[in-house]
Amino acid sequence: MKVLVVQNRMGIGDMVIFIPYIEAISKHFSVPVSLLVKENTKCLEYLSNNPSIDNIIILDRDDKKKFGKHYGLKGIFNLAFEIKKYNFDKIFIFNSSFRYSIIAKLAKIKNVYQYKLFSKKNQNIVETAKVFLKRNLNVEIDSNPIICLNSEIVNNAKNKYNIIDEEINIMLGVGGSGPTKRVSPEKFIQLIKLCSNKFKCKFFIAAGSNETEEQIVNKILNSEFKDKCIALNKLKISETLPVIKNCNISVCNDTSFSHLSAALGIETIVLMTDTPLLYGNYSTKMHPILPDGEKIVTHDTLGKDKINPEKIFNKVKNILNLV
Repeated sequence: MKVLVVQNRMGIGDMVIFIPYIEAISKHFSVPVSLLVKENTKCLEYLSNNPSIDNIIILDRDDKKKFGKHYGLKGIFNLAFEIKKYNFDKIFIFNSSFRYSIIAKLAKIKNVYQYKLFSKKNQNIVETAKVFLKRNLNVEIDSNPIICLNSEIVNNAKNKYNIIDEEINIMLGVGGSGPTKRVSPEKFIQLIKLCSNKFKCKFFIAAGSNETEEQIVNKILNSEFKDKCIALNKLKISETLPVIKNCNISVCNDTSFSHLSAALGIETIVLMTDTPLLYGNYSTKMHPILPDGEKIVTHDTLGKDKINPEKIFNKVKNILNLV
């Protein structure tokens, strides 16, 4: 039996959220499944060794630039032709798009499972996936994604970066997919100061490699705490993961690294500034921090300036039992 799973949402975070549902499908049918995903999920860097996954097919479609071999009407036929070569028996489509329903039919896939068509508005990314698999496979899934790493790779990273158990090793995810999600580097420096005054620690700074995030990293590295900080923003995701795995705790903006850190089993404090809360609390390893004065966050909260380093520091102490 051959099974295809379609997860066409953008970004690493959304991809990580879907890991338990992909694995549940694989387990139910006792076969590894193939994935159809966008390139910017970067899943080849953290899912290529997952035994529940066989092939990873990249969706070449950019709606903003109106480009790609899978874009537009011609793209429907190109993608259907490509998928048909695999002779899939079943397809699970984690979206409500009629486009993928057509593609599945053109690819001659007999058993098609898909979200209710044309019902994208106000979908809860976690609950909709849970209900979908409960309805079609009668399985209940916990929303706790797990990324497993080879222990040798983790130990090699520990030696390379001189990570010692006598220190508190903290990963700081200082990037973000937009300016409203990026807490200022000054607030991270304040947190570093609070932690350094309380216990012996080292900080690993994770971010993207674009100019904006490079400036954020450099501001932290040029602070008085530069000797306590190691930048990871020049590394590939696959190279960064074993470093994160060695950390005691992570403090991240709502960025890809918050999702990856939690999936690695690291207690992760998520700074929720401008994103629905479910992106920062769907995993038991996630501990959201809200802007001062806010009880809930949405896309219109714009709360990055109200994130309180003292509140983060107190959460770090509580999680690590360092009170």
